[in-house]
Amino acid sequence: MRAVALHPDVIVVTSALLQVNCVIVRGGGEGSEQQGEGTRAAETFVIDSPVLPDELDALPAVVEQAGFPTPSGLLATHGDWDHLLGRLTYPGLALGCAETTAERLRAAPGEAQRELRAFDDELLIERSRPLALGAVQALPVPGRCEIGEHELQLHPASGHTPDGMAVLIGWTGTLVAGDYLSPIELPTLSDGGDPRAYLATLEMLRGLVAQAHSVVPGHGPILDADSARSMFDEDTAYVQGLIREGSSVPLPSRRRGAAQQRAHRRNVAALS
Repeated sequence: MRAVALHPDVIVVTSALLQVNCVIVRGGGEGSEQQGEGTRAAETFVIDSPVLPDELDALPAVVEQAGFPTPSGLLATHGDWDHLLGRLTYPGLALGCAETTAERLRAAPGEAQRELRAFDDELLIERSRPLALGAVQALPVPGRCEIGEHELQLHPASGHTPDGMAVLIGWTGTLVAGDYLSPIELPTLSDGGDPRAYLATLEMLRGLVAQAHSVVPGHGPILDADSARSMFDEDTAYVQGLIREGSSVPLPSRRRGAAQQRAHRRNVAALS
């Protein structure tokens, strides 16, 4: 696991497995623990999650070493199992997500848990307890979510899946993009994913990048704004080509490995 501070109020933890990014954000600002009258207390939220048990166990130490308050909320950019594991670390916290994600989780109870068990069985991973999603808080998206004296901007992000949101941490210049703009993953259409919705999300994210210095994809290295704009062009060209040409569309030059080719075949099958 790797932890990187992007801003005094933002830490990104990257899992050694799948390179899943977990974002720890503090709202309230440095030194805001000294509260004056009318000042909101500082808060910490955890957005998405790492994957391995020891990484999840290490999250409280990362938060403490950074001097952040103990987390008071969890957020998930979408309902794929590998973004929901914060509940294993903080079982007492509610899981906040877009209304579309809350509906997805309600419509398929136990699906995330079954997929996690299958993943763990394949890799012989043992966990001390099963995943329980507990209280799921549906958040209006587009909308805003208060954190301390600041706000997170929540923007709809569907296409990869039928649900989801991107999170702009405006005062830090950080965009949490969910499973979009990944330098290591091909744009993928999971169950219920839609290529035209994917293109619409890319256009929405293009506008948000203008307000950000750093873009955190769901998987893979953190991007600066220029690198993110390059990813827009590559991903847009691929998804547009997928709609027009199907299996014959060329893959982005830096993403033509075996895993990306398998993802491409799944995309083609999803459109057939």
